[in-house]
Amino acid sequence: MPVGDLVAVWEVALSDGVYRIEFAHGTATGKRVVYVNGQEVLRKDWMFKLVGKETFPLGGSDTKATVNIEAVGGFAYEYSLDIDGKSLQTFVDTRAKTTKTWLLKVDGRDHRVVLEKDTMDVWCDGEKVDTKTHFTMGGHECCIKAASSGRRKSGIVHWFLLDGAQVAASAL
Repeated sequence: MPVGDLVAVWEVALSDGVYRIEFAHGTATGKRVVYVNGQEVLRKDWMFKLVGKETFPLGGSDTKATVNIEAVGGFAYEYSLDIDGKSLQTFVDTRAKTTKTWLLKVDGRDHRVVLEKDTMDVWCDGEKVDTKTHFTMGGHECCIKAASSGRRKSGIVHWFLLDGAQVAASAL
């Protein structure tokens, strides 16, 4: 856990959970330490340059996080956090448009469900879950399954299942 030189704390909500980032900066030694949820993920001791950037992976999908250290006069410093190359505020604003989050209590336990609107991926308590749309047609079980293709241009891939068997898509 951070001690002494703690200078900044941020909370970042990703699909797989909420992460607490703590940054310690020794302005006499240049030491830089990043903690995520209380675990040390980056340490640099005896840095001669007191300003700069420290980048580290965040979350299960290794989202790129960067702590920026800037001098604001004399021995005063300003610290900011970028997520995926965007300022924390821009990242939060973008996520508010592209995700929907529900916090609920089920059977006495707290749960967090996140829908990524652009991919239709659903995360439950930090785990990506398989999602399907079920319906019946003439007494037969139908299911449309959606999943990310993993490629930005392809987007979401859909499958249609009739009584558990995949049906090929039509050209029309």
